[in-house]
Amino acid sequence: MTDAISSILSQIRAHEMRARGLGDAPASNAIGPAGVGPGAAGPREIGGSNASAGFGQTLSNALDKVNQTQANASQLQQAFELGDPRADLARVMVAMQQSQVAFRATVEVRNRLVQAYQDVMNMPI
Repeated sequence: MTDAISSILSQIRAHEMRARGLGDAPASNAIGPAGVGPGAAGPREIGGSNASAGFGQTLSNALDKVNQTQANASQLQQAFELGDPRADLARVMVAMQQSQVAFRATVEVRNRLVQAYQDVMNMPI
């Protein structure tokens, strides 16, 4: 039981570090929804194979993934509350933490974009 808790905590810390941009921590046995976890497209691969995807499309794809992560966490939480045996507490907690980290990262990106916009608008001509 202690090993499972340690594993979950290390996965949460790894996701948090990746969201903060502190490095690529390995997530060898991450529990998560489809498209999130090992083998999934990371933040650097959001555009996929289409190299000509614009900034707006990349941002839209990232927001869609955050929305999908939050929706999956919400569904898993509801399944746990209804007593679904496939939704255990550890899986629900990891999904909720992934959702929270993804949302925090999105808010930070938004804040930096707003700051960059303000800096450009305040530049002397």
